[in-house]
Amino acid sequence: MTRIVAPSVLALDFSDMKTQLKRVEVAGAKWLHYDVMDGVFVPNISFGPDIMKQVDHVSDLFMDVHLMIVDPQKYFDAFIDKGADAITFHVECFADATEGIAAVKELKKRGVKAGITLRPGTDLDTIVPYLKHVDLVLVMSVEPGFGGQSFMHEIVDRIKAIAEYRSVNGYEYLISVDGGINDQTGLKCRQAGADVLVAGSYVFGDDIEKAVASLL
Repeated sequence: MTRIVAPSVLALDFSDMKTQLKRVEVAGAKWLHYDVMDGVFVPNISFGPDIMKQVDHVSDLFMDVHLMIVDPQKYFDAFIDKGADAITFHVECFADATEGIAAVKELKKRGVKAGITLRPGTDLDTIVPYLKHVDLVLVMSVEPGFGGQSFMHEIVDRIKAIAEYRSVNGYEYLISVDGGINDQTGLKCRQAGADVLVAGSYVFGDDIEKAVASLL
């Protein structure tokens, strides 16, 4: 199983950005998770592609972009041009899987990793048609839109189901989990089959190095 920690830029102290990004890298983090919220798909607003370019400029870590926006395809090029290495979008944004799979193929054609995600309350069957096409499945263990929420423990069964589907079919997508991740919930996710742990406030707290180490 792959073991990747992806600190969430949403919790970064931007007044100390360069130092904090270097600290997570030295501690062993391989990815950065960049949340994009439009105030429509989710009731919050975060960052655009220009801020991401600044983050990418001071860090060589893999840039994992999570689009929580109503029209993700419209912004693929903007984020790829500013340094995105992977882009994950919500399947709820598309009328059907055919449209969503076309978006996955569009991302791959541009040379970036393609990921999908869904809200905790969305039926897991919704993503099944995508699974043979994607590089990443992001499991939301909180409602998307805000940092600092508590982990939904019932999501562990969802991680197990996605991991089992991967094993049975011989697929190679990574499983990422985002929301309420700490040393205890992260361990449960790892045991269920998660490869990537996204953590914001837990990592960018009192001891960045200790937090990252506890998730590896």
